[in-house]
Amino acid sequence: MNQLEFHHNELQMDYFSDNYRQFEADFYRYSALDTPLTFLTDDILLTMAKSRKNYFKLNKEKATDSRDHYFIFMVEQLEDSKLTKKYIYQKTVTNLK
Repeated sequence: MNQLEFHHNELQMDYFSDNYRQFEADFYRYSALDTPLTFLTDDILLTMAKSRKNYFKLNKEKATDSRDHYFIFMVEQLEDSKLTKKYIYQKTVTNLK
């Protein structure tokens, strides 16, 4: 069992919300990656959980505008499952350097 399988049910995005649709739109606006977001979300969740951060960074080398972008999430612990954390997209912050 790899780490992703271990955390599979403990880390979730709010996929069916307006927040997630905004996250998709923002990600595709700034990302120059060829990989669809669908294939990256589990890795993004695992990275945020392991680092205990509520954001992830899209490096300027991978961005369409050559600037760093920080995707900020609110982390909510589910009432019915204390081990499960839901990541709810809030906004993107751009490093202006």
